Amino acid sequence: MYPDHTPQRSVEVHQPIPIPPPVVHAAPVVPVQPGTVPTVASVVLPDGRVVTGYAIDHPQPAPVAAKPAVSRTAVNVALGGVGFLAVCGGLLLLTSFIAALTAFIGQLIILAAVIFGGWIAVQVLGPSGHKGSTTVNIRRAVFKRNHFHG
Repeated sequence: MYPDHTPQRSVEVHQPIPIPPPVVHAAPVVPVQPGTVPTVASVVLPDGRVVTGYAIDHPQPAPVAAKPAVSRTAVNVALGGVGFLAVCGGLLLLTSFIAALTAFIGQLIILAAVIFGGWIAVQVLGPSGHKGSTTVNIRRAVFKRNHFHG
């Protein structure tokens, strides 16, 4: 089986061991007497067979506890409080808007004053030229006043 140059090894064969099924202990059946004896009902099937048995009442869920009624006064007070808070928030926003608008208008007035003041300063302190100004010839006016005509 093996070539001559390889040593022989022993082979172990392991057989699987089956696992025993778990032991199930059946719960003891305790007969329970119903509070009242149910009525026996018989039903005739379409093929003529008759089935007889007890009528079983389906368990009813536990009744839900009734919620206490909320008074109209409590609802009106709550809605009035929400409305009052909304009005207060709106007035706060309106006040902030008016303050910001007032500050903006004040800044525009200051900016206009600075620009207009700068224009006046340029006109007064600027170089005196003959652009658009009226020139008076004093010598000629003096002659005219003294009735010297030339």
